[in-house]
Amino acid sequence: MNIDKIDRKLLSLLQADGRMSNTGLAAAVGLSPAASLRRVQRLETSGLIEGYSARLNTRLLGGQQTVYVEITLDRQNEVAIEAFERAVVTLPEVQECHAVAADYDFLLRVDVDSGGDYERLRRRQLADLPHVQRMRSVFGLRSVKRQSGPRLRA
Repeated sequence: MNIDKIDRKLLSLLQADGRMSNTGLAAAVGLSPAASLRRVQRLETSGLIEGYSARLNTRLLGGQQTVYVEITLDRQNEVAIEAFERAVVTLPEVQECHAVAADYDFLLRVDVDSGGDYERLRRRQLADLPHVQRMRSVFGLRSVKRQSGPRLRA
């Protein structure tokens, strides 16, 4: 899908504030509300806008610990990778799973309530995922920068 500068500006505004009103969007990009709405609907229909959500403050929610887990598979063939991916997406504690080009195959972001919860998750679920050969965990101390969605180029 081809997008122009106005589309990029709309995407940037919605990425910063998904609750921004259509009249606010229209004013910010110099369009009529009707034209702005048509563009946003086109971006939604095309799949470029996948949905809207609220960013939650995990510190204020209390108790949540973020753990980054490097996963190395015992083999890197299509069958092993697909089996791992099918299984890992079923775990609610896994917030993100990225296939990476590194010394390991996948990087997970896991949210747990405590170190004990992570230990149970690691022993009972992560270690039993298909083809897992090795895991390395890194506990996050605090978030310095959080940004949702991809960076948009002007």
